Amino acid sequence: MPLALFALAVTAFGVGTSEFAIMGLLPQVAQGVGVSIPDAGGLITGYAAGVIVGAPLLTVASARLPRRTTLMIVAALLAAGSALSAVASDYGLLLAARVVAGVPQGALFGVGSVVAAQLVQPERRASAMSVMFGGFTMANVAGVPLVTWLGQAAGWRATFWAIAALGALSMVGIAALVPRRLRSEDETGLRSELATLRRPQVWLAMGVTTAGFGGVFASFTYVTPMMTTVAGFSGSSMTLLLVVFGLGMATGNLVSGRFAGRRLMPSLYVFLAGLTIVLSLFVVTAHSKVLAVCTLFLLGLFGFATVPALQMRILDKATGAPTLASALNLSAFNIANALGAFLGGMVIRAGYGYTGPNAVGAVLAATGLVLAACSGLLDARAKAAIAR
Repeated sequence: MPLALFALAVTAFGVGTSEFAIMGLLPQVAQGVGVSIPDAGGLITGYAAGVIVGAPLLTVASARLPRRTTLMIVAALLAAGSALSAVASDYGLLLAARVVAGVPQGALFGVGSVVAAQLVQPERRASAMSVMFGGFTMANVAGVPLVTWLGQAAGWRATFWAIAALGALSMVGIAALVPRRLRSEDETGLRSELATLRRPQVWLAMGVTTAGFGGVFASFTYVTPMMTTVAGFSGSSMTLLLVVFGLGMATGNLVSGRFAGRRLMPSLYVFLAGLTIVLSLFVVTAHSKVLAVCTLFLLGLFGFATVPALQMRILDKATGAPTLASALNLSAFNIANALGAFLGGMVIRAGYGYTGPNAVGAVLAATGLVLAACSGLLDARAKAAIAR
């Protein structure tokens, strides 16, 4: 694999660590800026807002720039947002810093997916993207626990300084390793990028992302109360349980890289069907410690196996000008986050308990599978029309 892919992986590692690190340090951060823990939770929302809005805006703003330059801007924003978070003296400034830190995520995976595909031969695209997304999964396995420990030992501001250093390192790596001119790169312009949004298959792919991955977040958002209240784990066990989930994500990423490049749509069907089954089983297995841990691993595996596959699907259906559609698909992942969390919360408030979100997640994943099947049917009809 080209070394440039590892520069993308390091950047994805920094972005993933930036997104999730604050969750493990929320009480310390809340105390540090003088707000309640629920109010500090707004920092997570602010980051997600930065991702959702920043993905299309940064992609459009950089449409005429070389993709290497755009990636360097992404790394610089990661460093700047994290450094600003480290020096923020009050909640308002910290919230603004978290929004800035969230802006580059969508553009990284949108532009980065295109770059990863251009760095290798077409038959190796899935493997290339799995390397890049592997950085994001490793953030959950190693990055987040490490910076959480750092924040607890040296203060939460040290965590953000460490992430800022990762951003700076990423910028140097991209500058040194990513080619100035990429294979098949052309300056398509904003009009060509927007034209891809007229294609029904692009919107179907984003619909699969929103519904399918919404199923993951319906369950995972409430994993702590489910594992402690229903499965019976102690609160101190959650760090290890999150590592189990992260290992599942890393495994799913590898599985997707191996199979999605060969047979994309059949692989996507299997991943979404597996996710539907796992979420359905979680309603029952959450009552057993051993089965709950196994199911949590499988949730990470099938959930994240869909990610490279869905990004490949976007690249296939937005040929000619894939950058904006690819970035919007990352916004769809964050909409899935909000949708899953909202619907899961509704079920809990309705009195169905902490296993109820798993059932909601199963319905969302099944909806994603149906949308994927509809997309595959359109492909078959298009091929049949050409054959005539």
